[in-house]
Amino acid sequence: MVNGKKLAEETAMPSVLGDDDAGAESEKLQLGEPRASWTEVGVLGPEDGPSSLHGNDQDRGEGEGEEEDEEEEEEELGGEEPVISDEDYDTDLELGGKEAAYDPSGQTSYMEACDKLQVVPASYFLRHVKDSELNMMHRGLGPQGAKALAVPLVTNTSILRLNLRDNWMEGLGGAAIAEMLKENCYITDADLSNNNLGDYGARAVAGMLKENSTLVRLHLSGNHFTDRAAEFLGPALVTNAKLQHLDLSHNALREQAGQILGEALSENTGLRSISLAWNSIRGRGAVLLADGLGGNISLRAVDLSFNGFGKEGAVALGQALKENNVLEELNVSNNRIPPEGAVRLAAGLKVNKTIKSLNMSRNPIQNAGCYGILKSLLENNDSAMEALDFASIIVNKDFEELHAKAKDILPALTINHGGRIGTFGTAKA
Repeated sequence: MVNGKKLAEETAMPSVLGDDDAGAESEKLQLGEPRASWTEVGVLGPEDGPSSLHGNDQDRGEGEGEEEDEEEEEEELGGEEPVISDEDYDTDLELGGKEAAYDPSGQTSYMEACDKLQVVPASYFLRHVKDSELNMMHRGLGPQGAKALAVPLVTNTSILRLNLRDNWMEGLGGAAIAEMLKENCYITDADLSNNNLGDYGARAVAGMLKENSTLVRLHLSGNHFTDRAAEFLGPALVTNAKLQHLDLSHNALREQAGQILGEALSENTGLRSISLAWNSIRGRGAVLLADGLGGNISLRAVDLSFNGFGKEGAVALGQALKENNVLEELNVSNNRIPPEGAVRLAAGLKVNKTIKSLNMSRNPIQNAGCYGILKSLLENNDSAMEALDFASIIVNKDFEELHAKAKDILPALTINHGGRIGTFGTAKA
């Protein structure tokens, strides 16, 4: 009978990224040596030999020492199971072990991580691991591939810009990348768009933003974020003052998200640009989001296109433009804003001194809305406006005459519109 000390040495795993552990374990199973792990009690059959739960009385003399080694083994084996929980990605990234400390590029730890997670190593990563920019779009990494990639990136000191767009990482893979970004202090630009992160991934990203002090640009477009995701991201944006550019477009953010993000933006002091395009922010959510923009002191560019601000949202934006003295670019195209809403928004342009670009294209504001906005600019002696976009909106002769006058007062102003109705009017007459 082998003594307890020898058994502990043979069964203990040096690391989840250690060498030859899988082969050794397989050999032990074939030889019928006893396995003392709680996770294998239901897997082993009678032919595999007795487990420590039903061992001989002779084995129990060294029982306490074996149990301690077995507990350590269980903790290290925990990272192999792709179970979605709040803790499992913590374990995964701690598996870099001693190798990562002597390999700043992370090539060695990446190969070992791929071996443990049973994924095919990405040769592109190995070739470009020392570049300043790593572009791995459309590589089909999946959750496990993302987890394997996160391990070497924890200690990598070369990569500054990371593009993982469209890899279907899902919540688990996104959580692993988020954990990596907590530790990595070199990456300043990360693109995690179109990865189906969901609200679970949003929660992990929010936790990362509360700790990360390096990331400047973050793309999270097309990840199926709902209002639940906004509940996580809102507080993170209040805490983080380092992130300057955030893309949350093409998600499923609705009224509640507008309220939460509006409150967060009113307190955020770091963001310079944010995109909330292609969401479903409308009603009270649109109003409260606009209120938050009015109190923001750092944003220079805001994209709210393809939402549903309507008249109420436009009125709130007009009030925000009266209060905000830093915003330079505003895109509210495709927001179902009627002529009256445009006129109320224009009231803010009468006093605003910083806005340089306004996109109102593809809204049903008609000629009356376009005329009201341009007239407000001419009444503002301190207007900084340089570009007005009224694409797909037909204007008439009155607007053209006002435009001609504006060229003398605001020579730098350029206006794009959907054409004149002069020809149509003549035909109708």
